Amino acid sequence: MDRPGLSRRTLLSSAGAGALTAVTGWNTTTAAWATEADTDTTTSAGIALLPALDGTMTLQGEGLERFTGDFGHLLTAQPRAVLRPGSVRDIQQLVAFARRHRIPVAVNGQSGDLARLGENGLESHSSYGQANPRGGIAIDARGLSKVLSVQPGRAVVEAGATWAQVTEAGLAADWVPPVLTDYLHLSVGGTLSVGGIGGGVQHHGMQVDNVLELDVVTGTGELVTASPTRNRELFEAVLAGGGQVGVIVRVTIALVPVRERAHVFSLYYDDLDTYLADQEKVLARRRFDFQVGDVVRSEDGSRWRYKAELVAFADAGQEVDRAALLAGLTPVQTQVVEQSWREYAWRVDGFSEYLRATGYWALPKPWLSVFLPASTARAFMARAAEVLTADDLGAGLLLFYPYLRSKVKAPLAVLPDQELGWHFDLLAFPGPGADTAAMLERNRQLYDLAVQLGGKRYLIGAVPGMTRADWQRHYGGLWERVVAAKRRWDPAGILTPGQGIHTI
Repeated sequence: MDRPGLSRRTLLSSAGAGALTAVTGWNTTTAAWATEADTDTTTSAGIALLPALDGTMTLQGEGLERFTGDFGHLLTAQPRAVLRPGSVRDIQQLVAFARRHRIPVAVNGQSGDLARLGENGLESHSSYGQANPRGGIAIDARGLSKVLSVQPGRAVVEAGATWAQVTEAGLAADWVPPVLTDYLHLSVGGTLSVGGIGGGVQHHGMQVDNVLELDVVTGTGELVTASPTRNRELFEAVLAGGGQVGVIVRVTIALVPVRERAHVFSLYYDDLDTYLADQEKVLARRRFDFQVGDVVRSEDGSRWRYKAELVAFADAGQEVDRAALLAGLTPVQTQVVEQSWREYAWRVDGFSEYLRATGYWALPKPWLSVFLPASTARAFMARAAEVLTADDLGAGLLLFYPYLRSKVKAPLAVLPDQELGWHFDLLAFPGPGADTAAMLERNRQLYDLAVQLGGKRYLIGAVPGMTRADWQRHYGGLWERVVAAKRRWDPAGILTPGQGIHTI
């Protein structure tokens, strides 16, 4: 029987009770948490004592409500307990404890716009139960959420810090991450676990391609530092690995010098072929620093239109040659706005405020995110345009823009084989009463079509019914490597079961 002592802070809240009750450990006979009411903590058989913790654990009641669901509001599952770590050592201790007793563990980013919304604005930003421990222990990443240092070319941060925190700290020193997600209030560890894509992918790859070093707690409770030159196999298994082999606790991120101004070009197209050709032309010429695009409804609501959003960064007072940047492109409408780099980086905050104010934020969101080879991107988009309606999109977005495969170096950020590809990202916010079951089935059908056309999924989406064969097909020649990494670094199979990669 384990006999480490309990710290005063190792407390669990009993269900329905107002007072905190110290928990002695895990009852191996009943597979339930044991409290002082169950045992004197030193002599009872079958009780595995909890290790001493610097942080806190909560059982049921206050504090677990945020952890039962996630941003997608499609799946719910009550965790047995939530760990708010006070140190990296806490995570080591709890993962090792969970391994011994086969208790599932998953990190929950609990990210959001904390500065404006406070604790009420925090939530898991996975969309289909990926961060749910399925009745196990949820690790609240806000317990380790500091930006530890910023210096030219790099920042050291804890994994629970958000990209907004990192970017704010970097801006103060005139250095910023080269690739940012559109919504900045996501945890660093969370996006690195899936890849982290943004409009800088054409120049800098994904966020995982800009990691210099990681500290990881493996599924055995071991703390390991990994980088391209040190423990490289673990480094590559963690980045975009879906949380399957370790818990990221600290990251060293590459930074680039900030440019003060953002010249934002919005180019509109009524014809899909022209849109595809112009976006690929922009990518080949590399005239812009940032390149995304989305599919929007026409003003009369009768059809889909295509919009390229292209950004040229510049120093204050520096002119950009708009005519040269747009040469050879044939949109039907062009708009140009100049704003600060910071204004552009936080551009989604206003949109998120609207979604919260109108109630869309709290509704189910059946997202779908896939990567397509350029040779079949048109066929897929044409079919999606036929299937999707304005109600499917709701108040959301449908992103659709190109990337270069060679810029993405992380092996587990799985992409189609062709050098030129397209990212299709259905960020749906359907209205009240939407038939989400039908929308999930639509996601499955579109996913199957993407696979038939040589596509791959991005791990954030909601694709129902994923089987082991689906995952094997997804990883292709990497599958045996993925399985071997799981066996090596998470031999008990306890980490992040919500992804479903190894638990189908």
